[in-house]
Amino acid sequence: MDEFSEYIGKHLLVGLSYTDDENVVTMQLQFHGWIVRIADDGIFVNRADGNGEFSLPPDVSSLQPAGPGNYKLRSTGEVVVNLDYICSWTIHAPALCEDK
Repeated sequence: MDEFSEYIGKHLLVGLSYTDDENVVTMQLQFHGWIVRIADDGIFVNRADGNGEFSLPPDVSSLQPAGPGNYKLRSTGEVVVNLDYICSWTIHAPALCEDK
């Protein structure tokens, strides 16, 4: 039995924060979907908004159980009910190199 089979088909809310090289948040993204597979190269989520699969880093410890209730996506106002898991990631932009 696959060690990650308990996650397959579970409903996941993903929050992504993008920061610049000074750690200032430049963009935030939220979406939800269903985990379709977990492999060495990522956790793959089939997005509910029809935008296909999205891959996250292959770290199942990032998947936190979601409490029962309603979750409102800030970006769209959509309300998602009774998720299985939530996760959030911060993506840091590298510092830009200056030509000398």
